Amino acid sequence: MDARLNPLGGLGLLGLDLKAEIDRLRRERNAVILAHYYQDPEIQDIADFVGDSLDLSRKAAATEARVIAFCGVKFMAEVAKILSPDKTVVLPDLKAGCSLEDSCPPEDFARFRRAHPDHISLTYINCSAAVKAESDIIVTSSSAERIINQIPRDQKILFAPDKHLGAWLNRKTGRDMLLWDGTCIVHERFSVTELLKLKAQHPAAPVLAHPECPAAILELADYVGATSGILKEALASPEPVLIVATEPNIIHQMRKSAPHKTFIGAPGADGNCGCNMCPFMALNTLEKLYLALRDLKPVIEVPEDVRVAAKRSLDRMLEMAGNVSPVRVQGD
Repeated sequence: MDARLNPLGGLGLLGLDLKAEIDRLRRERNAVILAHYYQDPEIQDIADFVGDSLDLSRKAAATEARVIAFCGVKFMAEVAKILSPDKTVVLPDLKAGCSLEDSCPPEDFARFRRAHPDHISLTYINCSAAVKAESDIIVTSSSAERIINQIPRDQKILFAPDKHLGAWLNRKTGRDMLLWDGTCIVHERFSVTELLKLKAQHPAAPVLAHPECPAAILELADYVGATSGILKEALASPEPVLIVATEPNIIHQMRKSAPHKTFIGAPGADGNCGCNMCPFMALNTLEKLYLALRDLKPVIEVPEDVRVAAKRSLDRMLEMAGNVSPVRVQGD
């Protein structure tokens, strides 16, 4: 049955078993479904792979799938296209963007680079393909420190777009990188006051935080790391109760893997974690995933000159991070 408008004006798919239809289309399209940890649990549960953005794109590139349905945000789907140019990449909702990407327009970033010709550019992966193409090395929150420590101490560095991650890396490495003034709207919403109240209620509970959080939150954390690192730490910790300061949908994977533990999302200013849900990630739904697989749109395209330049900066990261090899694409 075709999509119809429901009485509330939203898109409804009346009479469809969405999960069965998605499975059918996955087979017919020879598609792989990727879901970031921040996606709604029902999308995570139907995905072929759940994880961090770069890891998902690398896994998809290694498959024989002709179609990649990326349930995440636009810059993540662009990375999948950069690594798999011959595959069709669809994003369930093209409006699923990122506040960090929005904070760093390519033209402004290019001017920033030209204003500091003696600096090299380390750029967080949460940015557009065009900004990646203007960068020297892309980093993830898990690889950044290792890569920075390989750069000579007298080499000046620009870091964009997340100023909180950049400041944390400056403290960790003793560097003085010049930071772009961008932030993640999700990680900025955690409240120090409310977190202190929560810690008082659970004094033995470790706080696990993503380095996109402001410094005041990170100072209260027992562990700071990338999304996948937070998940590993949560599962490895002997403590039965843990406080998680990142987008709360990752708690779904924690509860699946460690149902005997209690995971509490760090609170926002109103005393609960609801305001810390990523509004961009929430735009993707099972209905939109079904339509993306059915219609093969919205499709993600990256101009070839941008793709090649962006992949070069990604490959530099993979080579410097160690234990991983660049994804080889015919013609690169």
